[in-house]
Amino acid sequence: MIENPEIKQKEKALLIGVIHGELDEQTVHEHLEELHFLADTAGAEVVGNVTQKLSRINPSFFIGTGKAEQIIKQAKELDVSLIIFDDELSPGQVKNYSNLAKNIKVIDRSALILDIFKQHAQTKEAKTQVELAQLEYMLPRLTRAWTHLERQMGGIGTRAGAGETQIEVDRRLIRTRISKLKRELEKIEKERETQSKRRENQFRVALMGYTNAGKSTLMNAITGADVFVQDQLFATLDTTIRSVELDSAHTILLSDTVGFVRKLPHHLVASFRSTLKEVIKADLILLVLDASSNQVEDHLNTIIDVLKDLEAERHPMLIVLNKIDLERAEKQLGFLKRKYPDGIYVSALNNLRIDKLLKNIAKIMDENFQIVDFQFSYRESKELALAQEGVDVLERSYNDDHVHLKVKGSRWRISQIQSTLDK
Repeated sequence: MIENPEIKQKEKALLIGVIHGELDEQTVHEHLEELHFLADTAGAEVVGNVTQKLSRINPSFFIGTGKAEQIIKQAKELDVSLIIFDDELSPGQVKNYSNLAKNIKVIDRSALILDIFKQHAQTKEAKTQVELAQLEYMLPRLTRAWTHLERQMGGIGTRAGAGETQIEVDRRLIRTRISKLKRELEKIEKERETQSKRRENQFRVALMGYTNAGKSTLMNAITGADVFVQDQLFATLDTTIRSVELDSAHTILLSDTVGFVRKLPHHLVASFRSTLKEVIKADLILLVLDASSNQVEDHLNTIIDVLKDLEAERHPMLIVLNKIDLERAEKQLGFLKRKYPDGIYVSALNNLRIDKLLKNIAKIMDENFQIVDFQFSYRESKELALAQEGVDVLERSYNDDHVHLKVKGSRWRISQIQSTLDK
């Protein structure tokens, strides 16, 4: 990380993409655009892209040996200190590049994403999760050449914490640290479970989406809260939970989770599993997409893949297409509405059509609601008052010896009222 950008220059980076298998040239260029955004977020200055078409992957350098040597030469000419592959490199390939590149770091997309997470981790839980993912990624790649690069260079891909502070650590010590971090996460998860039990009767809605799709902005629009928002990938890593009263009869717990990108490192998803349990336990998932992006379908598929990994793909879902106020979104709105006819089209930033989204959430909640008749004696005035809170009162009639109520409410709220009457 560049600690003082006014003093130190940004690391110059060269991006490498490979056209291989089902990936055509256009798709690879789209992926490199995202890699460019990731590199910017990490604090690098991207000076160029290089692509190569391959019929098979080279086990030594991923790309052809001649091309690898050419890229290293080009990097030296451009005064580049960092080469980033869009594909994951094997431990052997990382070692080969460290021998070939000498003073130029060669990292892959996973190392870059882990670096960004390291920069953005604020809470103890997030820091623990990221360090665990970094160490599990680094363990098979730990060589003398690797630690030499960490000691001499630092910066993107070798951030302190899983890098400079553990330069001389051997595999045994790393495994010991991994075990300790896993125990810490288990403890944090138990604490989260205890908190979760207090909320288990409430209707949970989880925001989930591609990073930078505007989830936190949408969270603010719905809750009126001041959740941290920045136009940057992975600006927030920690799950934020807020209670939201949609109307007198509909109250939800809304959670905002970490965003996703293509090829998210497996270790990272595994480490953040406890955080993502808010998604697993949700009654409704809002899939937030950027309507101004020309890769909406690709982004949706990435999210669905993560949901499958979490075994949460069968949850009730609403597709929310955000940023409809942007000119790029307006141009493809017709196409999107044909593609996603049940989608909710909003602008979280300008508070456009948020009311329609809330009505749709309430409608889904109603499908889980019950209509029940209650009778209260006139002595039960306190119970009568409580029974009318958090529900829709459909009918109220006063008889000679009792008050009759017909109410509609969530199953847990109806159960609460019934338990009060049974006492």
